[in-house]
Amino acid sequence: MSARIAISSQVASHVLWSENQGGYPAGSFTTKLLAAWSSADYVNAARLSAGWPEYGAALDLLGQPGGVEQLRKIAGGAA
Repeated sequence: MSARIAISSQVASHVLWSENQGGYPAGSFTTKLLAAWSSADYVNAARLSAGWPEYGAALDLLGQPGGVEQLRKIAGGAA
């Protein structure tokens, strides 16, 4: 998913923050959305990805080898 959907620096920062990997905090809705995502099973995570594909792509990237580093590059504007 992450290869086809561009991830903005803002979304990368929010996802990094939600996983204690840097970045900066999102607003209250997005913070709750990311918290729900972290406890979602596969089916519900897919539903969330359908509604918020950029966040889904960022979370997918986070789970890949080197994903944290790539998200940090995106968050810093280097990717």
